[in-house]
Amino acid sequence: MLTQRLQQALGYTFIRADLLTQALTHRSYGSVNNERLEFLGDSVLNCTVARTLYDAFPDLPEGSLSRLRANLVRQETLADIAAGLRLGDSLRLGEGELKSGGFRRPSILADALESLFGAVFLDAGFDAAQGVVRGLFDPLVAKIDPKASGKDPKTQLQEMLQSRRLPLPDYRLVDTEGEAHDQSFIVECVLAKPVINTRGVGKSRRAAEQEAARQACEQLQK
Repeated sequence: MLTQRLQQALGYTFIRADLLTQALTHRSYGSVNNERLEFLGDSVLNCTVARTLYDAFPDLPEGSLSRLRANLVRQETLADIAAGLRLGDSLRLGEGELKSGGFRRPSILADALESLFGAVFLDAGFDAAQGVVRGLFDPLVAKIDPKASGKDPKTQLQEMLQSRRLPLPDYRLVDTEGEAHDQSFIVECVLAKPVINTRGVGKSRRAAEQEAARQACEQLQK
């Protein structure tokens, strides 16, 4: 079943199946939905990420830690993680949202991911919910360059080019691979000066753009 695969990806098996079902239920589906769980999960997420950053970067001041946290818990990052989990496959959506592709919409994916954190918290307590969050976010924290002040690769690349009075990059969707429920996006980042062309792959177009931008930053710094 899809929910079994999702639980394996999360690294957590629910005791109460009703909590999992509610976390995956969008408001368009019915009155019993995931909005309240999202509220709870948002707090769990912010607290866990804050503690993780606090431990990982003992020399960073509060302002820098806040910027790093904001970058990690924003909608785009959450949606990218949810897409990697194929969370959209398990969502319960109303007919209108299904027809409009709501299972791919970043806001719906991000909200559902937070709802899952809230559901785990109610199911087994804060330590269990924290474990799920850290399992998903620790790899992202490990990649953080504290000198970048929490800026994502696209922002870093833009600022690097602007500081050198160079043209801004052009992002081009090259291809999509896989079935509609499990697509990978391939995006090129093209710089006119200096001539740099990189290619990123991700579970969302934004993730692919960020990966292409990251590679461009590395080449620009050489």
